[in-house]
Amino acid sequence: MGKVSKRRKAILEKYDLQKSYPLTEAAALVKDITTAKFDSSVDLDIRLGVDPRKADQMVRGVVALPHGTGKDIKVLVLCTPEKEQEARDAGADHVGLDDYIKKIEGGWTDVDVIITMPPVMAKVGKLGRVLGPRGLMPNPKSGTVTMDIGKAVKEVKMGKIDFKVDKFGIIHASIGKVSFAKEKIVENATEMLNTVSKLKPASAKGTYFKSIHLSSTMSPGVTIDQNSITGI
Repeated sequence: MGKVSKRRKAILEKYDLQKSYPLTEAAALVKDITTAKFDSSVDLDIRLGVDPRKADQMVRGVVALPHGTGKDIKVLVLCTPEKEQEARDAGADHVGLDDYIKKIEGGWTDVDVIITMPPVMAKVGKLGRVLGPRGLMPNPKSGTVTMDIGKAVKEVKMGKIDFKVDKFGIIHASIGKVSFAKEKIVENATEMLNTVSKLKPASAKGTYFKSIHLSSTMSPGVTIDQNSITGI
């Protein structure tokens, strides 16, 4: 067995790995056991009782976090010229079409979200091989293919995130920063969990929420007591 570092030993003295904690307590613990010198992300990992291989059990959606993610989200808008000013006014970091399509074809993907509009999806669709594996492909279901470009950009900048279950039945989502007040972490987590709860597939049988863990970039996960969360 490997030697336990002083840092990990100090962390493990603060909580029990085998115990489930109320969400409020878990949020406080994650803040307490994070020792990184940078402002770590706070992540929520939700294991669901679904089979993602079945199309009718694919859980995917969007959620507007009340307090945002704490990240500076870089947004690229691929649109026609008459929509460019609307995109810029809403706060988009990059705006254009053909020039950015060429950049992406060349491997450039230095953005967090791409928003586009239905009339240009034929062009954008050709970028699937580059954008798909990086989770950047615009999708009407996530609100990133729309004629209301300004609204979409503002929502993303304010904390709207897209999520989906992975092949193991787990949803991973960044819901804030360690620097957030405990209450803000709790409210963001609750909003995320309530949204996932509403998306339960009719064909999913048995326990829907198998387990829920809260962690930071550099901390172990804290198991959350599901009974402490209203709305699920």
